[in-house]
Amino acid sequence: MSYSIAGKTAIITGAANGVGLAIAHHFVDQGANVVLADRDETRLKAEVARMSRSDERAIFFAGDLRERLTLANLISATVDTFDKIDILVNATRQCASCDPLDDQSDAVEQSLQQNLLASLKLSQLVAKRMLFQAEAEGVTGGDRRNAIGSIINMSSIAARRSQPELMAYSIASAALDQMTRAMAVALAGRRIRVNGVALGSVMSANLKDKIDTNEDYRERIVQQTPMRRIGAASEAAEAVQFLASDAAAFMTGQIITIDGGRTLMDPVSVPAH
Repeated sequence: MSYSIAGKTAIITGAANGVGLAIAHHFVDQGANVVLADRDETRLKAEVARMSRSDERAIFFAGDLRERLTLANLISATVDTFDKIDILVNATRQCASCDPLDDQSDAVEQSLQQNLLASLKLSQLVAKRMLFQAEAEGVTGGDRRNAIGSIINMSSIAARRSQPELMAYSIASAALDQMTRAMAVALAGRRIRVNGVALGSVMSANLKDKIDTNEDYRERIVQQTPMRRIGAASEAAEAVQFLASDAAAFMTGQIITIDGGRTLMDPVSVPAH
């Protein structure tokens, strides 16, 4: 099986910075058509302009992906430009601290909306589009080894590590992992694969912001990572390419962990970025 994603069309959310942006750049470099989606229009426009080798294979879409109309418009913009959707990467993530005993806080609701529900609703709409494409092209039968689409959800090792101040993010991450498994089972017979990537000790936009203001924070993360370094966002991007490609043709419902061995150690009070 091939690792190639050349000629495939991918929507990547959270693509204005951090891991989402790294995935977008990597996919363009690998010959895919890419729609970078996020709320930061200025940043998206600048990043697409930097993709000098894209040959018009990269466009951006700015909007609040928590809104259903925005999701519908994103799909329409993708199909209008590239005719189809082959890959969806839900890389929108928001990690914020909260007081787990504050019953007036809406942190859990906000985290579920941002980290779970937006990805769920977009996945549902994209899956329907993939099924429509397959039916229109007459490829609903045939070799079941050939998927008609791939959905990858970017999650976090916070789903498995209990840290009170990250309760909202941990709940949303765990819910996203379970969504990945449930949708994988629901869509497996229809030749759409759904997998996830749980990140830890990887240079996300949120982690970079914290390190820029507190260099000691970097050392704390490194000391709790067996490989003694922080992973590059590009390393996560390569794992996503694998899951999106035919090389992962018999994989669905799996959560790959990219964390330098972090989850193999006893939990300590270091946020699970």
